[in-house]
Amino acid sequence: MKARVHVMLKNGVLDPQGEAVRHALGAMGFDGVNGVRQGKVIELDLDDGATEADVTRMCEKLLANTVIESYSVEMGA
Repeated sequence: MKARVHVMLKNGVLDPQGEAVRHALGAMGFDGVNGVRQGKVIELDLDDGATEADVTRMCEKLLANTVIESYSVEMGA
């Protein structure tokens, strides 16, 4: 079973990487990009018995810093 976790900084938390990407895009001529938020995607290959609750516990304990990051979980086959 596969699971995909999307982790993003919460709104209001400064994102220096996203700002650097926004600035670089503008310097390359891509006008109209008003903001960029950069995150990460974590793909997990799990035993068939794993549940979304298991992945949520993984996020809460290790995969996301829940003080400054939010996350979402996608479960697949």
